Amino acid sequence: MLSEIVGQTYRVLLRSQVVHWNVVGPLFQLVHVLTEQHYSDMFAAVDTLAERIRALGAPAPSARVTAGLDKALSLEGRPTVKGMVEELIEDHEGLARLIREGAEHAEDAKDFVTHDLLAARLAFHEKAVWMLRATIAD
Repeated sequence: MLSEIVGQTYRVLLRSQVVHWNVVGPLFQLVHVLTEQHYSDMFAAVDTLAERIRALGAPAPSARVTAGLDKALSLEGRPTVKGMVEELIEDHEGLARLIREGAEHAEDAKDFVTHDLLAARLAFHEKAVWMLRATIAD
């Protein structure tokens, strides 16, 4: 599960960078800065998650992590600021669901270190959704 979370985090990280590079219009500054904060946080998180995987005795994710990254680099026909941000919201929500599931598994296994790590990641993604929604609210 942690390997899947690493892969999905990379996907959202890259999507955030693509939006960061391509955003234009009146919300440019706000979205540009917000997405940079998000992808910087996720980059650090990927390292922390991979190190936790290693601490648990499993190999760090490799080839599987790249699955779906090509989709992350596409704006999928939603080149408006609102469309790009809506897509990021969907990505963060999907990752939050996956992380929540992983945290439940960790709690059931009494792996409190992993649970706490995932709880912090969940808080980040829920806050990202809130901030992104507020950014494009009418």
